[in-house]
Amino acid sequence: MKSIKKWSFTQVMVFGFLALILVGACILMLPICNANGKWLNFPDALFTSCTCVCVTGLVTVVPAFQFTFLGKLVMLFLIQVGGWGVIVCVTYVLVLMKVKLTIQERVMLQNYFNRDSMRGLVGILQYVVKGSLVVEGIGALGYACRFIPQFGLLRGIWYAVFHSISAFCNAGVDLLGDSSFAMYANDVLINTVTAFLIIAGGIGFMVWRELVAFIKKAAKKETGIRQGLRKLSLHTKLVLLMTISLLLGGTLFFFIVEYNNPNTLGSMGFFQKLMASFFQSVTLRTAGFCTINQAGLRNASVLLAFLLMLMGGSPMGTAGGIKTTTVALLFLDVKSVVTGKNATEAFKRRINRDNIKNALAVMTMAISILMIAVIALTFMETGSLTNICYEAFSAIGTVGLSMNFTASLSLAGKLIIIALMFFGRVGPITIVIALARKRRIDQHIKDLPEKKVLIG
Repeated sequence: MKSIKKWSFTQVMVFGFLALILVGACILMLPICNANGKWLNFPDALFTSCTCVCVTGLVTVVPAFQFTFLGKLVMLFLIQVGGWGVIVCVTYVLVLMKVKLTIQERVMLQNYFNRDSMRGLVGILQYVVKGSLVVEGIGALGYACRFIPQFGLLRGIWYAVFHSISAFCNAGVDLLGDSSFAMYANDVLINTVTAFLIIAGGIGFMVWRELVAFIKKAAKKETGIRQGLRKLSLHTKLVLLMTISLLLGGTLFFFIVEYNNPNTLGSMGFFQKLMASFFQSVTLRTAGFCTINQAGLRNASVLLAFLLMLMGGSPMGTAGGIKTTTVALLFLDVKSVVTGKNATEAFKRRINRDNIKNALAVMTMAISILMIAVIALTFMETGSLTNICYEAFSAIGTVGLSMNFTASLSLAGKLIIIALMFFGRVGPITIVIALARKRRIDQHIKDLPEKKVLIG
């Protein structure tokens, strides 16, 4: 225990998630967790545990048929802990037990919430957990209105709770069979509730906090809407701008490209096509539920899907990917170079140069690991390059969508996808935190002559 207390935040994050995945896999292997009463092979148990903890949604077995109620309950626990994060869960349990947090634990919370000081960390922690439970409760009530009449009282409530937590945590794991939400493609209630939960989990807890405070002040007429929006932090403004732009842009793109595609939207009415396009745009940002067949997408839609899956959601939320703010910062930096500006700015604020470097590092590492994984998968799997790329992008973005390819993966392929899911959930967070530490200036580097390299 003394050696664990000396671990860095990054070590706790990595080994905490690893331990949770391994423990979850060992439990899911047990005959009592499997509907056939037999032991589940370790690779599939590990894959299922990883997809739950890393809130991805790719599965090599169908949860609805493979697991007993106990097994599904274990999966739900892994999804909830994976969505909140190991550090949040552990420290919240300590707070509930009225154990005073040590400086080390407070430093970890400070790093996790990306705060400049330790003041108010316990309040933020409680806000995140209680706020999540409230939103999940609202989502469960919405689902219950459809599931209880369809499946009966007890099963309907269970399905409502499970899918609400899975949607909020952007996990995409369902108990409906092997076709996800395809049966609800024309159901306005299910589409609306699911999209609400996915977006709420994906925009990030800190954005919630600011938006709730803004809404309260606006409702009490303590501030005007324009004035309140101007007072939002740069982070929140960038998250909202990117989220709205990607959702609307993705919806319009899929609506136009897939409008006459008989394999996706072709047989639907106008409103249903619009709703399915919006849902596709939402779920690609790391949710994993689907209402249309992903294998039927046209090539243009597949390319956009790659981009949306890689970008993912926003920091400090339940979504994966390299994050919307990472893409926003790189875009703004390119814009500043093209327009001949010395500094990168947005909303009349100058962006810290270290932020740009961190964003570039996250993007470069994610793409590098993704390309290595794709090359390895092409050697080991017999599927088409499109199927392989879709699987890899979905894994590293912790999305969970597949072109019906996951179940056919070889053992080596499963291990590669597991590694991508783990990196997608843990990697970007730990990279940013590691790079955000105060940099040491080496005198010998500082004294070296400066030179330029030709670009382009």
